[in-house]
Parts: sequence; structure tokens; C-alpha cells
Amino acid sequence: MKSAAEYLAPHVFEARRPRRELQPVVAYADAVQAIEQALADAEKYKYLLMRALRRHADQTHAAAAPARLADISPSFPLTTPEAPVLPLYPALAA
Repeated sequence: MKSAAEYLAPHVFEARRPRRELQPVVAYADAVQAIEQALADAEKYKYLLMRALRRHADQTHAAAAPARLADISPSFPLTTPEAPVLPLYPALAA
């Protein structure tokens, strides 16, 4: 990504103020144009970064995911359809 000075570099010209030496100057319209270009580049870089992050997350998720549900060993036994369902807070259920 470019630095701020690189966006303004083509628009800078030197002007002499009364009784002073030459100073770099940028016109207002040129500064606005440079800012718009910088924002457009930032949006492009944001899009590319988000796409790379999504691709990386998909690759790491696929590599970390177990192959089958049987490979997962939960800390509690899986319920069967015949098992009774009990309320979590019995005092509130009554």
C-alpha cells in the first residue's frame, strides 16, 4: 500500500510566498483527488485481505474438522430416543 506522500507526490508544486523561499504546495482539488484515490485503494486492499482471511479460515477449518461424527468424543454420553428428558431447573418447571 502506498504512503500518504506517494498519493500526493504527482500533485505537489513549489510556490514562493512573499519574502520567503520556495515551499511545496498542493491544491485543494488535487488533495481531494489524492484522498479519493487512497480511499479507493484502501477498499481494494480491504477486499483482498478479507478474501485471503476467508480462504485461510476455510482451509484451517477443513483441516481441523474431524472426518466423521464418530470421531468426536463428547464429555457426556449422547442421548438415545428412549432416554427421558428432564428439566434443567426442576423447581421452575413445577
